[in-house]
Amino acid sequence: MAVPDFQSLMLPLLKFSADGEEHTMQEAREGLAKIMGLSQEDLEERLPSGRQSTFANRVAWAKVYLTQAGVLESPKRGKFRICDRGRKILSESPDRIDIKFLQRFEEFQAFRQASSKNRTEKVTHTGDDETATTTPEETLEQAYQQLRDETANELLHLVEGNTPEFFEKLVVHLIVSMGYGGSVNEAGRATRKTADEGIDGVIKEDRLGLETIYLQAKRWEAAVGRPEIQKFVGALHGQRAKKGVFITTSRFSKEALDYVGQIDPKVVLIDGADLVQLMIDHGVGVSTATIYEVRKVDTDFFIED
Repeated sequence: MAVPDFQSLMLPLLKFSADGEEHTMQEAREGLAKIMGLSQEDLEERLPSGRQSTFANRVAWAKVYLTQAGVLESPKRGKFRICDRGRKILSESPDRIDIKFLQRFEEFQAFRQASSKNRTEKVTHTGDDETATTTPEETLEQAYQQLRDETANELLHLVEGNTPEFFEKLVVHLIVSMGYGGSVNEAGRATRKTADEGIDGVIKEDRLGLETIYLQAKRWEAAVGRPEIQKFVGALHGQRAKKGVFITTSRFSKEALDYVGQIDPKVVLIDGADLVQLMIDHGVGVSTATIYEVRKVDTDFFIED
């Protein structure tokens, strides 16, 4: 099954804590995963940033809301347990606990009102809506991913519409930004030297030049097939080269992708989609518009010695 949304985890989390014992979030995640029959694949699903699992994030927010409603309490750092209010709720055998259900408690109403004061009327915080299925982190990361996807699409369109000379300069700037090729001038000179048929350039893998990487760049519209990759590999063998990078603005066929997984030397294929993601990651052709800092409570600060 798919990972339940954070509101759907509220009742299972409260039932898990019904034994009255103090529990850690790790224990809660393990218990809920078993109770709900989540697969390893479900547990490994991550937020768009990759920094946290979706399941762990949603369990954490279910606990936050239940605590703000006075249903759970935190007797010490990193621990939680059920309150009298939580036991009373379970005695009523509710079918579901969600934001709408928790609105009956004054503490929770105060929590939501305090949160709303920090938002403008034009902004809707999906994580606070009664119908919300995503946590605040998920909402933020999904918005970030949408903006990134739009930037990537625009970048690829601009790269495809530019000249081969521009593409060469782009490759040079990207290589240097990733830490290869020495300086822009060094990498630029290297990529303009054709070492052999099928090779567009030779660059340093490290600043000392202890290893070299051979390049091939194709500003194509059609998919690059296995024959083109085989030509490149043949050229690498002619140079006794161990490493090569093939960059295209289009895509690679399945046969080409399968082929590079079976050969020596090592060949990395970078298609148009990967190219623009690398450009974004390394600041090539893009600029920073805005930086948002997300701060969390430092619980250690509130512990007295």
